[in-house]
Formats: sequence, structure tokens, C-alpha cells
Amino acid sequence: MCGIIGILGNHEVSPQLVDALKRLEYRGYDSAGVATVDATGQLSRRRAVGKLVNLSDLLVHRPLTGHAGIGHTRWATHGAATEVNAHPHQSGPVAVVHNGIIENFRELRAELADRGIMPESQTDTETVALLTAHHLDQGLSPVEAARATLARLQGAFALAFLFQDEPDLLIAARKGSPLAVGHGDKEMYLGSDAVALAPFTDRITYLEDGDHAVLTRAGVQIWDAEGHQVHRATARIDVGATVIDRAGHRHFMAKEIAEQPVVIGDVLNHYVKGDRIVLPDGLDFAGLDRVTLVGCGTAHLAGHVAKYWFEQLAGLPCDIDVASEFRYREPPLSDRSLFIAVSQSGETADTLAALHYARGKVARTVGLVNVGTSAIARDADMALPTLAGIEVSVASSKAFTCQLAVLAVLALKAAHDRGRLDDAALTAHLRDLRAIPALLAQALALADDCRMQADWLAQARDVLYLGRGGLYPVALEGALKLKELSYIHAEGYASGELKHGPIALIDGDVPVVVLAPHDALFDKTISNMQEVMARHGQVLLISDAAGIAAAGDGITASLALPTGGGVFQPILYAVPMQYLAYYTAVAKGTDVDQPRNLAKSVTVE
Repeated sequence: MCGIIGILGNHEVSPQLVDALKRLEYRGYDSAGVATVDATGQLSRRRAVGKLVNLSDLLVHRPLTGHAGIGHTRWATHGAATEVNAHPHQSGPVAVVHNGIIENFRELRAELADRGIMPESQTDTETVALLTAHHLDQGLSPVEAARATLARLQGAFALAFLFQDEPDLLIAARKGSPLAVGHGDKEMYLGSDAVALAPFTDRITYLEDGDHAVLTRAGVQIWDAEGHQVHRATARIDVGATVIDRAGHRHFMAKEIAEQPVVIGDVLNHYVKGDRIVLPDGLDFAGLDRVTLVGCGTAHLAGHVAKYWFEQLAGLPCDIDVASEFRYREPPLSDRSLFIAVSQSGETADTLAALHYARGKVARTVGLVNVGTSAIARDADMALPTLAGIEVSVASSKAFTCQLAVLAVLALKAAHDRGRLDDAALTAHLRDLRAIPALLAQALALADDCRMQADWLAQARDVLYLGRGGLYPVALEGALKLKELSYIHAEGYASGELKHGPIALIDGDVPVVVLAPHDALFDKTISNMQEVMARHGQVLLISDAAGIAAAGDGITASLALPTGGGVFQPILYAVPMQYLAYYTAVAKGTDVDQPRNLAKSVTVE
């Protein structure tokens, strides 16, 4: 969600802070700000609502100087998106930026009010600045004041503190939300992720949960949650892998949709060698009795698709749960079960909490993530990378299909380990899976057709999506994408559920998108489609050539996908879902890459 950057440099940091914040735009935000300490020790800040260009314009007219500073992109939680609620928050000689939620801020605010210390904003974060300033007034040093404040905070947070008259000091703390330290040549950096730090350094230290750190230009000292000084390993990042550009596309999402044949190919090359599936040692499904899949949003829907594969191919019962509900149900877990946490960022707060709940209760935990250095990757027994590369657009596309590809490999491994697939059958399914990248490349040719249909969908107030089997979760994903990008109300349903309620919504103004490859379930889905048309519903049929020919007359429009992929067709059918949402958003003029109210990485509950 919110993005944090901090710099102790040897040059003017204000433009560097803004450039780094631009690299964090993909996380989602609605305001931004920076604070610096200048050569005289003066602490000053600038804040602006809306896009970073507004902050840049402000800094042209009211520049900030100094070689030390912090910056922030805010996604509003406590308090509306206004300048007074924007970060950094300052109280006298201290400025603070924060990602997360301070759960006991009302209690702390009441204590401060009893001392006559009143907030200016509606935010929980300002309480951190006020409390730290109060500790400074009591005679504590900046480090002591920050520690005294941290000891009082409850919740999840990543924090950076900057102090007046301290041009060689940054204090950082992490509890729940990600934070990394970057090492330079007599310069030090702080960031929410490696993407923000990549222009400055390729040497990164990731803070562990409960850590706090004191940064000077000479280096960093780190203390753990128990107050013991500790050493955290420094890793080298692949700076090339953090490059962010549109590569000639109008939006990042268009670029990321187009990258899917390549990145899915990378996944398969990584996990499949010849006719063998190659996974880390210790992942054997033969002795397992259940798989539990947990995720949020699109990652949760990827798990829904995988449930069909695990149960149909491997005969292995599979539970799929929304991460935000999982641990609160206190579900009983078998010590012969596998727990899989699915998250693009690897920092999703609810998914991380679900992983922590499962640890010690199951045979093994697996983190299915796109960021190998993330908290979920570090905390799971085993991390499996999805290899999608950086995904900038808030609405997931290539990350979703890469998750599906890895889950498909896992389902095939489970089926083979459990004796449900012999070597010949495994080879046949792997052949279907290997066909997916080429089929995806063909599906990308539907872009112009999807653009034409989007002009129609953009006029709708409500859209329904229908699918059966593994295409049902893809229908859910299509509806989610349309909602996220175009703000049109959309719902996905299992086709057989149509007459159990949703059919009441059908009239001549409601487009119905039907996903129906010409497979064993085709006739049943087409029967449901006929029920829609009998009530004057407008049908957009997405099928293959044989399916469209067999569907007959009466449909409003169709999109023809290539045939192939076997049971892994859901990966292929994700493409028109993405393009329809994308082009509908373009037609409506919404912000495709950064839809309103959404954040890429949700690091708070």
C-alpha cells in the first residue's frame, strides 16, 4: 500500500525522493509528500493531494534543500485524502512516514490530549510524531525517543523517523509491513521494497518483523524485537529485474497482458525439465490428505481454479479460503495437509497472518509469491516463485496466470506422487501445459475484438459473467477485473446457479459474458445461455470455433479462442477477461493502472 523512501545522501535529496516515489506508484496512493533536513539543520516538508506531479509542481515553487530526507505515497485509511492528512507528519523537531495501522492510536491520542498535545489531522500516524516529540521534550535523545514511542505502538507498521538538527540520522522500524535498508558509498537508503532502492544501490538488507534500525552514512545498526543488537544479511538484487517502463504500450496493464506468453514460458522452463517436474526437495504429496489454499482478491481466485485441478487430477481434497477470514474461523488443520499461501507481493497482511496461523499445524507451508525476498517467502517452509517479473498495474494480469501455471505444476506433481497419473498420463498433461504459451500468444490477437466489445460493455450499469468447472473462477476474475478498472458493477456466477437467483437480473440492458469452451460441460453451459437469451439478455460468448458454431443463433457477439490446453484452459481464458476489462476502462476514461481506492500491495488488514 503506502510507499516509503528515506535517503542519507551526499546530494540534494528532494528530486531523488520524488523519483523514488514514482517507482512506488504501482502500490497505489492518493497523496504524497517529502521532508528534508537542510544544511542548517532545519526540518521542512511539502505535501500534495493526488498524483506525484502535483508534489513535483509544488517543489518547483517551494523547493526543499538538504542531503537527508524521507518521502511517502499515502493510500488513505484513517482520514480522507487531504493535504493535512498526507505524510510526512511533523511535530516540532520530528517528521514521520508510516505504512500500516496504529491500532491503539485513539488511546495514545487521549493520553496526549491530557497533556495538552492535540493533533491537526485525522490520521493514526500523526500520533507517532506527537508522541516522539513529547519524548524529545522530556530530554530523550532522538534514538531514545523513537524507541520509547515504538514500545507504545500496537498494530502493523513500517516507520521512518527524521529529526531536526540530525542530518546524519534516520530511524526505521518494521512490524508487519515490509521495509528494506539500502547500502551505498557513504550513503544509506530506506525503502518499502527493492524497486524504490534500485536506482541507488544493489545491496539490500531486509528488516525482520520487530526490528528497528539506526541509519547513518557510516552504516546501519539493527535491534530485534527483544532489544538485542543483531546482524541481518545483505543481499544483492538484480537491478535489471527492477526496471519499470511501458515498453511502448499505452498502459502498464497492456504491457503486462502482452508479456504473458513469455513469463508463462519462464515458469514452465523453471519447473518442468523434459517430462519431469522439478520442485524443491521435501515436497511429496503421497502422504498428504488435504491441501489448503489461501489468498486475497485475484490470488484467491487462482486458488479456486487450482482446487479443480488438485481434486480432479490428484484426488486430493482441497480447501480454498479468503485469507482475511481464514484464521478468524480457527479452522482445524491436519498435520498431513499442505498449506499454500498465494500472494503476488508476498507481503499481503491477511495472507501472511493466515500463514502464521497454519505454521506448526500442517505438514508443510508453501509461499507462492512473485517476490522471493518477501515476508511470506521468508516465513514459509518453502517458497515457490511465480516468476512474473515486476507487475506495476494495480489490477493483476500476468501475476494471476503465472500463479495458475505454478499451481498447475503442483497439481500434476500431486497426481503423479499419489499414483493418479502414470508417467504416460503425466507426459500428456505436461504437453497440454507446455502448449499454453503459444495459445496465449494467439489469444493476444483478440485485442482488437475485445476493444470493439468494450465499447458496448462501457455503456452497461451491470454485467454478469458465467462459467462452469475451472471456468467458473475465471468468470469471477473477469467480473472482478471489470469492477476494479471500469467501476461497473459486475458479478461472476457458476452457470448452473443462474436460475437460483441471478436470472432475476436479466433484461435487455444487462450484458452476460459466457465462458464456454467446447468441452464436456459445453451443452450444459449453452443451456444456461439459452435461458438468458429467452429473457432478452445480451450474450457475449467466449469459446473456441467449434463452440461458437454449435451455439447457434441469438448471441449478441462472440470471441473465438484457440483450441487446446486440456484442463489448463482457464489460463488461456483469462486473456479475454483482462482485455475486456482493460478496454472498457479505456473507453470510460478511468485510470487503468491505478484505479481509484485500490492498492497493489495490501499490507494492512
